[in-house]
Amino acid sequence: MAEPLFQRAALIGFGLIGSSIARAARAHGLIGEIIANARTEATLAKVRELGIADRTEIDPAKAVVGADLVVLCTPVGALADVAARIAPHLARGATLTDVGSTKQSVIRDVGPLVPDGVHFIPAHPMAGTEFSGPEAGFAELFQGRWVLFTPLPGTDDAALDRLDALWRRMGAMTARMEPGHHDRVCAIVSHLPHLIAFTICNTADQLEEQAKDQVLDFAASGFRDFTRIAASDPDMWRDVFLNNREALLEMLARFTEDVQAMARAVRWGDAGYIEESIARGRKIRRALIEKKQA
Repeated sequence: MAEPLFQRAALIGFGLIGSSIARAARAHGLIGEIIANARTEATLAKVRELGIADRTEIDPAKAVVGADLVVLCTPVGALADVAARIAPHLARGATLTDVGSTKQSVIRDVGPLVPDGVHFIPAHPMAGTEFSGPEAGFAELFQGRWVLFTPLPGTDDAALDRLDALWRRMGAMTARMEPGHHDRVCAIVSHLPHLIAFTICNTADQLEEQAKDQVLDFAASGFRDFTRIAASDPDMWRDVFLNNREALLEMLARFTEDVQAMARAVRWGDAGYIEESIARGRKIRRALIEKKQA
């Protein structure tokens, strides 16, 4: 097996993404030693039970000591506090990265706290499930999925290439993107669909009791798909919505206009508009299948 890309990695936050990184890195021999950090001793006890880290630390400052890779895997709303706690303890020459779904807020909250000599490379693996916790992770989570980097001006090319190699060897595809563009893209392909799913389930939950029971008894596949998305971690998605507010509201406004146009078509029997809208959906689905992202 080849030499590890990193000798010691501290994973700050050990839920679905953090535990999947640990599993994938171990499976491919990419990291020499894995240090797990989490907010609670109960989570760290589960990590030890699963045997997916070499050491556990409840204090993030202790977890990062001597690490040449630090991955922030907490909800984006917690990153400023976490970064402030670990910044004085980061090793010179280490790579500091994250897995957050919003990139402008991460750069805003973490960037000013990064010490000189530490390579800060924001990143976003476009992978996940509706499950959370260290037991939810699996080594294949990143296979064929995109990891988007939003490097800052002056980022060290060798550090970026090394982090890129880590993700690729865990099975991911990688791309580089400007942070604001990243946030607008994710607003439409990820954040807005989650907002819609949460809202539809909220609407169903507020129906009068008999109707609600029948919704659950006779749920069709479309509604079941929404419930799968809506089962996602509430803390994570609260932080995503609030930290990508502008881009999300922009996409929500555009979506609202399109929903109103479809409502008018249904009201006035405009079959042509309805058929055209459905055809666009089928076209996007075919494109996703062709790109092996379905």
